Amino acid sequence: MGYGVYMTLPPDSADLGGKLLIAMPGMGDPRFDRSVIYLCAHSPEGSMGLIVNKPASGVSVDNLLDQLKVKKGDGRGNIVAHFGGPVEHGRGFVLHSTDYMSEGSTMQVDAGFAMTATLDILQDISMGNGPSRQILALGYAGWGAGQLETEIQANGWLTCDASPEIVFDARDAEKWTAALASLGVDPLLLSAKAGHA
Repeated sequence: MGYGVYMTLPPDSADLGGKLLIAMPGMGDPRFDRSVIYLCAHSPEGSMGLIVNKPASGVSVDNLLDQLKVKKGDGRGNIVAHFGGPVEHGRGFVLHSTDYMSEGSTMQVDAGFAMTATLDILQDISMGNGPSRQILALGYAGWGAGQLETEIQANGWLTCDASPEIVFDARDAEKWTAALASLGVDPLLLSAKAGHA
């Protein structure tokens, strides 16, 4: 018998930017099944995040760099393309450590994470001059005003603090379990049914 983990947000909930969203069982949208999303931005107008644990199937980074006319160097061996979300999957975003900043194009989310969505970061990564940790995401997940809060209250997502160890270092297949473990939640005991405490 499982138990549900329920979370309620006050009407004026705190900024969730820089947090992780953890998809709950039974969410109903297969694109987000067992997904872990790093929230790059959250405001009353809406939210934007990148799925960090789903490699993009059938995407060759070498072919992608060729299409974008990015010069390939020795640093590209550590780039893996991820499915960042169902919105604009033709666009690329790099979630990365803050030891790399591109003037005017890098958005620093918090002390440990930044995001850059311009070709210069791919060039720098390929040449070995990029950030020490990064995830290349194709597409993103987006929510309109109040939509994410509604989904959280409906037991669709849990939130937790983001750690570089979960986002960058854990194997993709282990990130969902690792994020739940950071909250002390055993995934085997989660209920797919929503409810109210």
